[in-house]
Amino acid sequence: MLTEFSVPTRGPGLYEVTREVRRWLTGQGDGLLTLMVRHTSCSLLIQENADPEVQTDLTAFFDRLVPPSDHPSMSYLRHTYEGPDDMPAHIKSAIMPVSLSIPVRAGAPMLGTWQGIYLVEHRRAPHDRKIAAHFA
Repeated sequence: MLTEFSVPTRGPGLYEVTREVRRWLTGQGDGLLTLMVRHTSCSLLIQENADPEVQTDLTAFFDRLVPPSDHPSMSYLRHTYEGPDDMPAHIKSAIMPVSLSIPVRAGAPMLGTWQGIYLVEHRRAPHDRKIAAHFA
């Protein structure tokens, strides 16, 4: 089975897609779900979905780890044509996962109690992100 999820974003942050993934897997058996984001400036994560402060703190951490290209510490960057968030977004997606493999039992992803599947947007502008999904 193959599909593609569309995730509209409104700027940096974590956008949960667990519900959509669960809905798509309903009625399926056991297998392996593979997800891959089809962009070079966002990522995928399995992360806590109980406390929204986790998502806020993660976004803040990655912004401190890789600040915008107009920050003095990033003056070495050359790829700045698309704005100060562009190359930092590529760096973040290079150090964070862009694909996930999740075991599925009886049509349900085998996530932990507080785990959710997130698209992590690294760019400031709104985007329509695509996640390819394969279940076998």
